[in-house]
Amino acid sequence: MLQLTRPLAIIDLETTGVNLGTDRIVEIAIVKIMQDGKKIVKRKLINPEMPIPQASTDIHGITNEMVKDAPSFRQVGNELKQFLDNSDLAGYNSNRFDIPMLVEEFLRAGLEFEGKGRRLLDVQKIFHMMEQRTLSAAYRFYCNKELEGAHGAEADASATWEVLIAQVDKYPQLGTNIDTILKCIGEEPVVDFARRFTMENGVEVFNFGKHKGRSVAEILKAEPQYYDWMMKGDFPLHTKQKLTEIFNRTMLKKG
Repeated sequence: MLQLTRPLAIIDLETTGVNLGTDRIVEIAIVKIMQDGKKIVKRKLINPEMPIPQASTDIHGITNEMVKDAPSFRQVGNELKQFLDNSDLAGYNSNRFDIPMLVEEFLRAGLEFEGKGRRLLDVQKIFHMMEQRTLSAAYRFYCNKELEGAHGAEADASATWEVLIAQVDKYPQLGTNIDTILKCIGEEPVVDFARRFTMENGVEVFNFGKHKGRSVAEILKAEPQYYDWMMKGDFPLHTKQKLTEIFNRTMLKKG
């Protein structure tokens, strides 16, 4: 039995996206566990005051229609802040996403959210620490064998093949070919292999720095010097190659 010295608020958010600076909360659920084990649940749909991208709706099922009459975060922020007062915070991947996103919303609403003194428990960290995600662990789990010669390239590649075959046998939803597997697990579109750029709605966007989430082409139009800075910088050659392709395409259109 988990012993609590203060309430533990378990937070989960659904959002318009994953960019802390530009995306917004569309749903918040807080399961507050009291010291005596009593559970209090607070759930709210939130009007993000921006369109919800279809890609996000496909994940969480929340549409623009569903939130059009919901309160904004600014309208419910104080209520949520009071509900979280004197509580430690928990969630799944919450230290990297849910809590930072929630704090951003509080700040945008003009509310200070004090993190000092709160304990932050990310359940995902427990999972990853206790259930290793190494190739050796996967080989043991799926193939019931110990991986001899781990970190030798041939042994690791052969073990990876055995793990894949075992996964296909174990999970019928994967199907039996590469296309069906990628359809099941999702195939992330690749712009550059270092992931300095990503694709959003068919447009290359920056995945780092001050322009994160913004169109690469639009920034290059407005700030051509940014191209020179990246080309002189310590970026991978493939990233520079893709940047040059976008730059040339953009300048050709501009001309």
